[in-house]
Parts: sequence; C-alpha cells; structure tokens
Amino acid sequence: MKQQPLATPSTPSDNSRRDIEWPTWILWATILTTWTCAVTWYSDIPGWLSTPLMVVLLAWYMSFQHELTHGHPTANNTVNRLLGLAPLAIWYPFDTYKVDHLKHHEDAYLTVPGVDTESNYITPEQAAGMGRLALWLYASQRTFLGRLLIGPAIVIVSLVTKTFRRVASGDFAALKVWAIHLPLVALMLWAIEVHTGISAWKYCFGIAYPALGLAMLRSLYEHRPGPSPAHRTVINHAGLFWRLLYLNNNYHAVHHAYPEMPWYCIPTAYAADREGYQLRNGGFVVPGYLWLIRRFTWSPVDSPVLSQTQTAPKRQRSGARAVPKA
Repeated sequence: MKQQPLATPSTPSDNSRRDIEWPTWILWATILTTWTCAVTWYSDIPGWLSTPLMVVLLAWYMSFQHELTHGHPTANNTVNRLLGLAPLAIWYPFDTYKVDHLKHHEDAYLTVPGVDTESNYITPEQAAGMGRLALWLYASQRTFLGRLLIGPAIVIVSLVTKTFRRVASGDFAALKVWAIHLPLVALMLWAIEVHTGISAWKYCFGIAYPALGLAMLRSLYEHRPGPSPAHRTVINHAGLFWRLLYLNNNYHAVHHAYPEMPWYCIPTAYAADREGYQLRNGGFVVPGYLWLIRRFTWSPVDSPVLSQTQTAPKRQRSGARAVPKA
C-alpha cells in the first residue's frame, strides 16, 4: 500500500489552522518595518549594504505574498488581499499573481505548456515554430544567470502582453487589476522619491528588478517533466538563508501536497515523513540552491522542450490533496 502523508499537528486537518498565525503576522511586521527603515535611511547606509538589503527584502515580501494566496495569515480573503496589495515589489499585481498561482496548483497539469500557468517548458510544435533567439531565451531560463538577469524581463513583457491580449479580446477585467495596482505603485514611488531621495528609476530597475530575479531563482528547478504528476515537484535541501527567504517552499513537494499548510509548519511535516515524501516524488531531491547555482550557472538544468509523451496532461493526483479554489 502506498504510504500517505502523515497527519501531523501542522496539517490543516486539525483546529490549529483556525488559530492566529503569529509567525506569519510577525513576518509581515518584520518585512514592513525593515523595508520602511531601509527606505527612510537608504542614503545613510553604505551602498554595498543598502541595495542588497532592499533586494532581499522585496524577494522576501514576494514569498509572503505567496503565503497570502493560500489563505494566510487569516481565513478572511479580503484581509489577506489587502495585505498583499502593497506594491513593494512593483512588477506583479497581487490579484493577477493569486489567480495564476492557484491555477498552477492543478497538480495533474504541472509543467504542461499552456495549462500550467507557471510552466517553463514548451512543446516540440512550439519549438519548431520559434526562431533561434526565442529558443535561446527559453533555454536561458533553465540557467541560474538567465533566470536571475533575463527572467524578470521575460515575466514583465509576458504579463503586459497577456493583459493587452485579454483587453483586445473584450475581457476588460484585467484593467480593473491594473487600475488598482498602478496608482498604488505611482503613489509609493512618488513618496519614496520625495522623502528618501531614491529615484523611481533606481527603485524599479536597481532594486525591484533584481529582487524579482532573486524570487524567481526559487523555481529554477522546482518542477520537472515526468510521466506522473507526483514526480514533478522537488524537495530542495536548502540552507537556512534560502529556507527563510523562500519561506520553506524549498520543500516544494510538501507544499503541493498541502498547499494550505502554513510556511512555518512545513519543515516539521517533512521531517515527520521524509522518506515518504521522497518516495512519492520519485526521488526528485536536490542538495540546495548553492548546488544549483554552481552547477547550472551557464548550463541549462534541463531542456525547455518537452517530449511528445510529456505534453499530455493526465487527470490524477497521485495522493496529493486538492486545492481549494479562491
């Protein structure tokens, strides 16, 4: 009999999920307070420290926004949404990110191009119709430097293009998202420039852009093609810095098995059934992000082009729990 994930105190099956999530509230307060201080005294802090600090803070905030999409730190979607609307990281409207990310959690379609909203792969047919530059750009996203330096530009262009296509097709709901996000961005950048001396240009491209690249590094080898959906999600034995930065999403197979589990409960759940998770995900385990960086700085971790057998979605979840819709 296939072993199922253990029902630990951190699983959402008990009453703890309804408790106040103090670690997540403390996380939010820490990020907001540190960001405010870093922006306010940016010019008084040495540049070699201030900019990297801000980059890490914004990437950390994006990890916090990920928690918000899964119903943390409250059971009230409106409260969680209001926490996530703050445009500290600039580039991705929270409402758009939430919709796209929850679609990604349809585990039966992980990595399938055109279905998985976070897939980094393309079909052979798509590859055959692309030029060399487009293929190179896709391959670059399977390398550390490409994902860090070029990945944010690809995401930004893709997001804008998708928005224009939706509006052109008569779907004006996308404009509502930007009607909220853009004024908030403009107001924040104006306040920062007036009161701190950080130019809008520097904040957007010198801080928020590399922060998006750092956040995207998490998904460099987060999923892989595979005949079984259960074998497509990684366990990454990352160091403390990376675990905290990505809020334990390095244990990604655990997160996909229990997407509603709070971030601070994930390590305990994994430790309680370490061998079981590794068995169920087909041994898809990597020894950390530094290992990925060293090994795949220039070389792709795998091919962005799927085989024919890998492009066919399969409707089973291999024991993974269904994701509640937003």
